[in-house]
Amino acid sequence: MTKTVLITGCSSGLGKTTARHFAAQGWNVIATMRKPDQSLAAGYPQQMLVLPLDVTNPASIESAIAAGIARFGHIDTVVNNAGISVVSIFEATAKETIRGIFETNVFGVMNVMQAVIPHLRDHGGGTIVNITSGVGLAAVPLLVLYTATKHAVEGLSESLSYELESQNILVKLVEPGAMRTTSFTANTMEASQAVSVPAKYKPYFDHMMRSMTNYPLPDADEEQVVATIHAAATDPSNRLRYLAGPDTEEMARLRWSTSEDEYLSTMNRLMGQTAWRDGNPG
Repeated sequence: MTKTVLITGCSSGLGKTTARHFAAQGWNVIATMRKPDQSLAAGYPQQMLVLPLDVTNPASIESAIAAGIARFGHIDTVVNNAGISVVSIFEATAKETIRGIFETNVFGVMNVMQAVIPHLRDHGGGTIVNITSGVGLAAVPLLVLYTATKHAVEGLSESLSYELESQNILVKLVEPGAMRTTSFTANTMEASQAVSVPAKYKPYFDHMMRSMTNYPLPDADEEQVVATIHAAATDPSNRLRYLAGPDTEEMARLRWSTSEDEYLSTMNRLMGQTAWRDGNPG
């Protein structure tokens, strides 16, 4: 029987590429996004169903799940990819922005899972793949809110994996590294323009932005990340985490294989925090 995957956040970038990859592998794909772009199904008219889905709107989630099941008969796998971010100084970030990021990145994931778990359970099981980030393993400055949401999804997924194993449902975490050439990064930078930087933070903010631009580890390759998502979705084991990208692999090594002092020292150097301290001893 042909397997069916529902993917959120397919309007561009990783989500769009993931939808096409699964279709190319012979899956039925329910590709969802807030504003459906039917051109995504070009080349896969029988295998791909493009639907509206806003992860912050439970009614739209239920509608997409029902339409997908009506078209393909069942759902085997869900990929929670939808997410937003902002580069900002936490102190100056509006509460509405904070809530909006958590509504999409955390509560949105919860909304989708609560809506689809009953179907997976009644269908005999399935797999949920939650896309987090390297910053879900190791925190970084200027991405405080994104980091917080990804840490939340990491803990949520790990805890939930124990519960859902009893229902033959696997939970997987795919942790991509930085992909600075994707539309997600462009959208993040565009959203960040609306958040002002307090004068006292400006020198630090500018320094850290330069450090992010000149980050010493290579970017993750989008095709590699997509292949990792597919690997997670098809892995029948109870493995939880799937790293995807040189920086994520280094963060995991530092977090899990070194002392706390070595971890913090190396992260400070990689992020540019050490250089900031050396140049600003006061």
